[in-house]
Amino acid sequence: MQSIARLRSGALSGIGAVPVFVEAFVSRAGDPQTVIVGLPDASVRESQHRVSSAIINAGYDPFGGRVTVNLAPADVHKEGSLFDLPIALAIILASGDEETPPASAAGASRRFDPETTAVVGELSLGGTVRPVRGVLPVAVALRDAGARTLIVPAENAREAAFVSGIDVFPVSTLGEALALFTGKGSGPVEPVVCDVRAALAAAADSGPDFVDVKGQEMAKRAIEVAVAGGHNVLLVGPPGTGKSMLARRIPSILPPLSLEEALEVTKIHSVAGLLPPGQPLVATRPFRSPHHTVSDVALVGGGTHPSPGEVTLAHHGVLFLDELPEFGRSALEVMRQPLEDGFVTISRASGTARFPSRFTLVAAMNPCPCGHFGDPYRPCRCTRTQIQRYRSRISGPLLDRIDLHILVAASSLRDLQGIPAGENSADMRSRVAFARRIQSERFAGRPEPRTNAAMDRRDLERHCHLDAECLQILNDAINDLKFSPRSHDRILKVARTVADLAGHSDIEPVDLHEALGFRSLDRDLWS
Repeated sequence: MQSIARLRSGALSGIGAVPVFVEAFVSRAGDPQTVIVGLPDASVRESQHRVSSAIINAGYDPFGGRVTVNLAPADVHKEGSLFDLPIALAIILASGDEETPPASAAGASRRFDPETTAVVGELSLGGTVRPVRGVLPVAVALRDAGARTLIVPAENAREAAFVSGIDVFPVSTLGEALALFTGKGSGPVEPVVCDVRAALAAAADSGPDFVDVKGQEMAKRAIEVAVAGGHNVLLVGPPGTGKSMLARRIPSILPPLSLEEALEVTKIHSVAGLLPPGQPLVATRPFRSPHHTVSDVALVGGGTHPSPGEVTLAHHGVLFLDELPEFGRSALEVMRQPLEDGFVTISRASGTARFPSRFTLVAAMNPCPCGHFGDPYRPCRCTRTQIQRYRSRISGPLLDRIDLHILVAASSLRDLQGIPAGENSADMRSRVAFARRIQSERFAGRPEPRTNAAMDRRDLERHCHLDAECLQILNDAINDLKFSPRSHDRILKVARTVADLAGHSDIEPVDLHEALGFRSLDRDLWS
C-alpha cells in the first residue's frame, strides 16, 4: 500500500514565521528507512528517531517500509523540534493505521480537516508532547495563511490562544492529537480561550519604586524627562551614588504596554524561548541588563541562523548597560544602527533577518578607572592619561546618540540621613503619561513610536520653533561647547519634552536651559 498525507505547520524566521506543509509518503516496499527532505537542519533530521520511537510507544505498529517526509516549500530553512508532532501524525495518517487509536487517547466530537488544521509540537520517546518556542508567531502566520485550527502542546496553548481568528486545541500525547483527526475520542474537546486585554489589565505594577531613592533630584528629573520623550540617558558618577538603583526603577514610570506592543514583545520572547512557565504573555515592559562581557552577537543578535539579541529583547522597554566603558568597543559601535533606526538587520547567505529594537538606552559609568574623579569624599588615584584612555572607550558618535548626560553626585551618609523619602513612581508616572498624551496627539496618524525622540528634521522645524531669545541661547551654547549637528538636534528634542512636561505650547528659555544642562556633561568630561 502506498499513500500520502499532508498537514500544515510553521517554521520560525527571525521573530516571525512562514507556513510549512508536512507531507508524508509511506511505502511498504523497500528497506525500512525514514528520509526527511526540504532543507531541514540537524535538529529536524534527528526528529526521525524521536518520531519512530514515539509512534511505537504510543501503541501504533512500526512501519516495515520506506517513509519519505517532505517539508514544503523546499527552499525555506527549517530548524527546531516543532515539526516532531506533525511529522508523526502525517506518517500515521499516510499509513492508514489511524483507525485504531489507543483507548487512552482523549478525543473530539468531530474530525478535524487536515487541510485547515495546523500542528506544532515536540515529541518525547514515549509519545508525550513537549512545549516548543515561537508558538505565537507561528500561530499568526498560520492564521494568515488560512488555517482555522491549531493543535499545540498543552503548555503552549494559552500563548497561541492570544491570536484571534484561529481555534487552539491543546494536546499532551501523540494519541490525543491523532484522536482529533479520527473523531474517536472519549468526549468533546473545546478550544482554549484567552483574553489578551484582560491579561494586560491584570498585570499589577511591581518592582522597585523611586520612593526608595533619597536625594539625586537632578538625576530623577533627567530620568523623568528621558522616559517622557523616549530619550536615551547616560548616568555618570562615583561608585555607590545610586546609578544602578535609579536605572532599575525606570520601568516603574514607563507607560503600560499597549495591546499591539504586548503581542510584539511576547512574540520576541517566545522566539527566544524566554517566556516563563505559566506566563504566556509579556504584560510589562522588558528590562534587560547584560553583563559587560556580552559578545557582539549576544548584544545585537546574529548567529548562523539569526536570533534576537539583547537590543531586541529590550524592544519597547529598557536596555541598561552598567559600567559602559567596560563593554567591548565593537559591541558598543554596532549598537549605533539600532539606536538610530530602531531595528537590526542581519544578513546571512541563507537570507536576511530584521529584528525590531526600539528601546530606551540607560547607561551608567564611573568618571575614571578608580571611580572617584570629582568625588568630594574620596580622592582620585588615576593619572590624566588613564582617565583619558578610560573615557575614550566611548566614541563621540555613540555619545551623540545619547540625549541626556547626567552627573550623579556623591553624597555622605550624614547628608542622606537628613533627606526625606523621595517622590513615588506613581506621581512621576502620571506626569510622564501627561507628556506622552501630548506627543500622541502631536504625531497622530504616524506609526509608532510617537515620541519626541523619534522626530526627524521636518518634525524639528515644525514642532521646535525657537524665538529670538531661545535662538541666541542655543547659538551661544553651541559655539562655546562645540556641539555636533546631531547634538543640536538632540537638544531641541529634549527641550520639546521639557516643554511638554511643563504644558508649554512652544519651547521657552527655561525649557532650553534645562535641556542644555542635560547635554553639557559630555563636553565637560571628554574635552
